Amino acid sequence: MIKCIIFDCDGTLVNSEYLCNLALEIKLKEYGVESSANEMMQRFRGGKLANILETLENDHQIKLGEDFVPLYRSLVENLFEQKLKPCEGVSEMLQEIALPKCVASSGPIEKINKALSLTGLTEHFIGNIYSSYIVGSWKPDPGIFLHAARDMGFRPDECAVVEDSPLGITAAQSAGMYPVLYDPIGTHKTIEGAHRIEHMEQLKDAIT
Repeated sequence: MIKCIIFDCDGTLVNSEYLCNLALEIKLKEYGVESSANEMMQRFRGGKLANILETLENDHQIKLGEDFVPLYRSLVENLFEQKLKPCEGVSEMLQEIALPKCVASSGPIEKINKALSLTGLTEHFIGNIYSSYIVGSWKPDPGIFLHAARDMGFRPDECAVVEDSPLGITAAQSAGMYPVLYDPIGTHKTIEGAHRIEHMEQLKDAIT
Protein backbone atom coordinates (compact mmCIF):
# COMPACT_ATOMS: atom_id res chain seq x y z
CA MET A 1 0.00 0.00 0.00
CA ILE A 2 1.40 3.36 -1.05
CA LYS A 3 1.63 5.81 1.85
CA CYS A 4 4.06 8.43 0.50
CA ILE A 5 4.80 9.97 -2.91
CA ILE A 6 8.30 11.11 -3.87
CA PHE A 7 8.39 13.54 -6.81
CA ASP A 8 11.22 14.49 -9.09
CA CYS A 9 11.16 18.24 -9.78
CA ASP A 10 12.50 19.16 -13.24
CA GLY A 11 10.13 17.99 -15.95
CA THR A 12 7.82 16.32 -13.44
CA LEU A 13 6.45 19.11 -11.24
CA VAL A 14 7.64 22.11 -13.28
CA ASN A 15 8.60 22.73 -16.91
CA SER A 16 12.18 23.52 -15.96
CA GLU A 17 13.84 20.71 -17.93
CA TYR A 18 13.44 22.56 -21.23
CA LEU A 19 14.49 25.89 -19.72
CA CYS A 20 17.67 24.39 -18.25
CA ASN A 21 18.58 22.93 -21.62
CA LEU A 22 17.73 26.19 -23.36
CA ALA A 23 20.23 27.94 -21.08
CA LEU A 24 22.77 25.26 -21.98
CA GLU A 25 22.10 25.78 -25.69
CA ILE A 26 22.62 29.54 -25.35
CA LYS A 27 25.84 29.25 -23.34
CA LEU A 28 27.32 26.56 -25.61
CA LYS A 29 26.92 28.83 -28.63
CA GLU A 30 29.58 31.05 -27.05
CA TYR A 31 31.96 28.11 -27.60
CA GLY A 32 30.86 27.56 -31.18
CA VAL A 33 28.70 24.56 -30.31
CA GLU A 34 25.28 24.22 -31.96
CA SER A 35 23.21 21.80 -29.89
CA SER A 36 19.47 22.29 -29.52
CA ALA A 37 17.68 22.35 -26.17
CA ASN A 38 15.27 19.64 -27.32
CA GLU A 39 18.10 17.37 -28.44
CA MET A 40 19.96 17.74 -25.14
CA MET A 41 16.79 17.34 -23.11
CA GLN A 42 16.15 13.93 -24.69
CA ARG A 43 19.76 12.86 -24.39
CA PHE A 44 20.58 14.03 -20.87
CA ARG A 45 17.20 13.95 -19.10
CA GLY A 46 17.68 13.44 -15.36
CA GLY A 47 21.49 13.51 -15.53
CA LYS A 48 24.02 15.18 -13.25
CA LEU A 49 25.20 18.54 -14.61
CA ALA A 50 28.90 17.77 -14.11
CA ASN A 51 28.56 14.55 -16.13
CA ILE A 52 26.59 16.31 -18.87
CA LEU A 53 29.23 19.03 -19.23
CA GLU A 54 32.05 16.48 -19.30
CA THR A 55 30.26 14.60 -22.10
CA LEU A 56 29.73 17.80 -24.08
CA GLU A 57 33.38 18.79 -23.68
CA ASN A 58 34.48 15.39 -24.99
CA ASP A 59 31.97 15.34 -27.84
CA HIS A 60 32.86 18.80 -29.13
CA GLN A 61 36.53 18.89 -28.12
CA ILE A 62 36.11 22.06 -26.06
CA LYS A 63 37.11 23.19 -22.58
CA LEU A 64 34.43 25.10 -20.70
CA GLY A 65 35.67 28.00 -18.60
CA GLU A 66 35.59 28.03 -14.80
CA ASP A 67 32.82 30.64 -14.98
CA PHE A 68 30.61 28.48 -17.21
CA VAL A 69 28.55 26.89 -14.43
CA PRO A 70 27.82 30.10 -12.43
CA LEU A 71 26.94 31.97 -15.64
CA TYR A 72 24.77 29.06 -16.77
CA ARG A 73 22.95 28.96 -13.42
CA SER A 74 22.39 32.72 -13.56
CA LEU A 75 20.82 32.37 -17.00
CA VAL A 76 18.64 29.50 -15.76
CA GLU A 77 17.41 31.71 -12.92
CA ASN A 78 16.50 34.48 -15.39
CA LEU A 79 14.63 32.04 -17.62
CA PHE A 80 12.79 30.66 -14.59
CA GLU A 81 11.67 34.17 -13.64
CA GLN A 82 10.28 34.70 -17.15
CA LYS A 83 8.87 31.34 -18.19
CA LEU A 84 8.67 28.74 -15.42
CA LYS A 85 5.27 27.06 -14.92
CA PRO A 86 3.93 23.95 -13.21
CA CYS A 87 3.57 20.97 -15.51
CA GLU A 88 0.01 20.56 -16.73
CA GLY A 89 -2.35 19.24 -14.05
CA VAL A 90 0.24 19.28 -11.26
CA SER A 91 -1.43 21.89 -9.04
CA GLU A 92 -4.78 20.10 -9.19
CA MET A 93 -3.21 16.69 -8.57
CA LEU A 94 -1.32 17.91 -5.48
CA GLN A 95 -4.55 19.29 -4.06
CA GLU A 96 -6.44 16.06 -4.77
CA ILE A 97 -4.01 13.48 -3.40
CA ALA A 98 -3.84 13.71 0.38
CA LEU A 99 -0.85 11.41 0.95
CA PRO A 100 2.42 12.75 2.40
CA LYS A 101 4.62 14.10 -0.39
CA CYS A 102 8.21 15.17 -0.89
CA VAL A 103 10.57 16.29 -3.64
CA ALA A 104 13.82 14.44 -4.37
CA SER A 105 15.80 16.15 -7.12
CA SER A 106 19.28 16.07 -8.61
CA GLY A 107 19.32 19.88 -8.65
CA PRO A 108 20.83 22.21 -6.03
CA ILE A 109 18.48 22.99 -3.14
CA GLU A 110 18.38 26.70 -4.06
CA LYS A 111 17.18 25.85 -7.56
CA ILE A 112 14.49 23.47 -6.27
CA ASN A 113 13.20 26.02 -3.76
CA LYS A 114 13.17 28.73 -6.43
CA ALA A 115 11.25 26.55 -8.88
CA LEU A 116 8.62 25.58 -6.32
CA SER A 117 8.25 29.17 -5.11
CA LEU A 118 7.84 30.65 -8.60
CA THR A 119 5.17 28.10 -9.48
CA GLY A 120 3.22 28.29 -6.21
CA LEU A 121 3.95 24.69 -5.23
CA THR A 122 6.04 25.24 -2.09
CA GLU A 123 3.11 24.78 0.30
CA HIS A 124 2.84 21.10 -0.65
CA PHE A 125 6.44 20.28 0.28
CA ILE A 126 7.44 22.46 3.24
CA GLY A 127 10.25 20.70 5.12
CA ASN A 128 10.20 17.81 2.66
CA ILE A 129 12.65 18.80 -0.08
CA TYR A 130 15.76 16.70 -0.78
CA SER A 131 18.67 17.54 -3.07
CA SER A 132 21.37 15.25 -4.46
CA TYR A 133 23.88 18.00 -3.64
CA ILE A 134 23.06 17.64 0.06
CA VAL A 135 22.50 13.88 0.20
CA GLY A 136 25.54 13.15 -1.98
CA SER A 137 23.74 10.70 -4.25
CA TRP A 138 22.77 11.15 -7.90
CA LYS A 139 20.32 9.06 -9.89
CA PRO A 140 20.45 6.24 -11.01
CA ASP A 141 21.91 5.59 -7.55
CA PRO A 142 18.91 5.06 -5.23
CA GLY A 143 20.47 6.91 -2.30
CA ILE A 144 18.45 10.11 -2.56
CA PHE A 145 15.15 8.21 -2.64
CA LEU A 146 16.14 5.98 0.27
CA HIS A 147 17.19 9.05 2.26
CA ALA A 148 13.91 10.81 1.50
CA ALA A 149 11.81 7.80 2.50
CA ARG A 150 13.75 7.31 5.74
CA ASP A 151 13.46 11.00 6.63
CA MET A 152 9.74 10.98 5.83
CA GLY A 153 9.28 7.93 8.07
CA PHE A 154 8.28 5.33 5.47
CA ARG A 155 9.66 2.02 4.23
CA PRO A 156 10.78 1.94 0.58
CA ASP A 157 7.92 -0.39 -0.37
CA GLU A 158 5.44 2.17 0.99
CA CYS A 159 6.68 4.86 -1.42
CA ALA A 160 5.80 5.69 -5.01
CA VAL A 161 8.29 7.68 -7.08
CA VAL A 162 7.07 9.93 -9.90
CA GLU A 163 9.82 10.56 -12.46
CA ASP A 164 10.16 11.70 -16.06
CA SER A 165 13.54 10.10 -16.78
CA PRO A 166 14.83 6.54 -17.19
CA LEU A 167 17.63 7.37 -14.72
CA GLY A 168 15.06 8.28 -12.09
CA ILE A 169 12.97 5.18 -12.76
CA THR A 170 16.06 3.00 -12.42
CA ALA A 171 16.86 4.67 -9.08
CA ALA A 172 13.30 4.09 -7.86
CA GLN A 173 13.41 0.43 -8.86
CA SER A 174 16.79 -0.04 -7.19
CA ALA A 175 15.35 1.51 -4.03
CA GLY A 176 12.50 -1.02 -3.99
CA MET A 177 9.86 1.66 -4.57
CA TYR A 178 6.87 1.77 -6.92
CA PRO A 179 7.99 3.62 -10.08
CA VAL A 180 5.62 5.88 -12.02
CA LEU A 181 6.94 7.25 -15.31
CA TYR A 182 5.45 10.64 -16.21
CA ASP A 183 5.73 10.76 -20.00
CA PRO A 184 3.36 13.42 -21.39
CA ILE A 185 4.68 13.40 -24.96
CA GLY A 186 5.38 9.70 -25.37
CA THR A 187 9.16 9.98 -25.34
CA HIS A 188 9.86 6.67 -23.63
CA LYS A 189 6.82 4.56 -24.61
CA THR A 190 7.44 1.93 -21.92
CA ILE A 191 10.08 1.15 -19.33
CA GLU A 192 9.90 -2.37 -17.97
CA GLY A 193 8.44 -2.48 -14.48
CA ALA A 194 7.25 1.15 -14.46
CA HIS A 195 3.66 2.35 -14.52
CA ARG A 196 3.46 4.96 -17.29
CA ILE A 197 1.14 7.96 -17.16
CA GLU A 198 0.68 10.74 -19.72
CA HIS A 199 -1.38 13.10 -17.54
CA MET A 200 -1.04 13.97 -13.85
CA GLU A 201 -4.74 13.30 -13.36
CA GLN A 202 -3.89 9.61 -13.90
CA LEU A 203 -1.55 9.48 -10.90
CA LYS A 204 -4.21 8.83 -8.27
CA ASP A 205 -5.39 5.69 -10.05
CA ALA A 206 -1.81 4.61 -10.70
CA ILE A 207 -0.94 4.43 -7.01
CA THR A 208 -4.18 2.94 -5.66
